[in-house]
Amino acid sequence: MAERKKITIIVRMGKKLKKEGEKITTSPEECEALRKAFSGPHGVEEKSMLEILVKCNPADLTTFRKNSPYIFLDDEYCFEKWDPFHMKSLEIKFLHFQRAVIQRTMHPWERDALLVRKSLEEKPPLYNLLIELACTRTSDEFLGARKAFQCLYSESVEEFVAVKVQGFQRRLLVALVSTYRYEGMQIDEAAIKLECQKLARAIKTDHRNEIENDDEVLRILTTRSKHHLKTIHKCYKEDYDSNLEEDLDDIQILRDTVNCLCAPPIYFSKILDTAMSICPAEQEMEALTRVIVTRTDVDMKDIAAEFDRKYGAPLIERIEAAALGNYRDFLVALVKRGMAN
Repeated sequence: MAERKKITIIVRMGKKLKKEGEKITTSPEECEALRKAFSGPHGVEEKSMLEILVKCNPADLTTFRKNSPYIFLDDEYCFEKWDPFHMKSLEIKFLHFQRAVIQRTMHPWERDALLVRKSLEEKPPLYNLLIELACTRTSDEFLGARKAFQCLYSESVEEFVAVKVQGFQRRLLVALVSTYRYEGMQIDEAAIKLECQKLARAIKTDHRNEIENDDEVLRILTTRSKHHLKTIHKCYKEDYDSNLEEDLDDIQILRDTVNCLCAPPIYFSKILDTAMSICPAEQEMEALTRVIVTRTDVDMKDIAAEFDRKYGAPLIERIEAAALGNYRDFLVALVKRGMAN
């Protein structure tokens, strides 16, 4: 009996779909444009989507679903249902523009406090994001974020990090978020030469544990001013004919620390390139918004120049190729603003 009822339902639905299929008003080109409108990794093409969807009748939508097998799945009851993965993906894409607007209008202290929380609550934790926040902001900017964090969560950034992280990562990250670096240009040439040698000795041992447990490496990276560290970075290149961050390649957390302190444009251009790759992870896609929104009024011109130099394509062109709709237009406008400053 149940089987007969199932067959009856299928037959009726099949007749209904056949009837709908007799009145097609959209062209194959419009169906393809609709698919492309929400098939990119970043955002959706709202304008073309609206123009086509309001024109579609039920038969057009049926044709669209049947001709989009990678978005819709055939059900046993003869209807096309959304692929759950693509449905979730589209929901996230619609949020890209909303999140970008919210982050742009948010106070920088609150925005960074929320990002600090996010960095260690993600699975796996985003140590590079926490390092980015602690090392690319000025001392006063990150102090403001620490104040906002206490206001929002009733605990300090230091204790939050100490509870969430273990081992060498805890020692490094707690020290980075706790420091208030000297922001001036005065440096000690003798100390720079000595500390450059100390870093080289620790790195040349080729023993990861020795580098991670070296108190001098930790002290230099977590207390010295950025100008001091940039001078050490230059000295290391001249004396050892290699870049400090490249020699730390096996220890990603230290490599990110050095890049964020000494060469932020290199770090951020790599983050942007990964975010606009063919199949970025959700965390990587979110970085596109974060970097452009937070660096527009800081060093976007330098980031764009480094991106062009390293990847052989203008940053704006890559964004236009990877993103869609209002989200794309918003990001491009922010980059242009940053490059004009």
